[in-house]
Amino acid sequence: MIDITDEVEQLVKEEKMTEGHVIIYVPHTTAGITINEGADPSVQRDIIETLEKLVPEDTSYRHLEGNSDAHIKASLLGSSVIVLVNKGTLVLGTWQHIFFYEGDGPRNRTVYVYINKDN
Repeated sequence: MIDITDEVEQLVKEEKMTEGHVIIYVPHTTAGITINEGADPSVQRDIIETLEKLVPEDTSYRHLEGNSDAHIKASLLGSSVIVLVNKGTLVLGTWQHIFFYEGDGPRNRTVYVYINKDN
């Protein structure tokens, strides 16, 4: 899991956005986007380990590429999040950060950030 909060905040600043929302979206079937605690890195490790327990890599999946577990994990996390922007700042809880999850990598990935300004 990669914390991308700072990059999203930088885009909001570059666009001189004061009010609105951003959509963070990943167009890959084995990757996801989620919001969770960013203050303690052990939370991300716990999420990854729990996903591995819930959806093990080495079970009898039918998908021939051998990465069905990554597809399922990405579906559980989701491919996008929406974050409000107020007074030029992402509206996140005290401990919340935005994370990119890679289930089948490392690979080159694209994350899209759609900025919708109310101003």
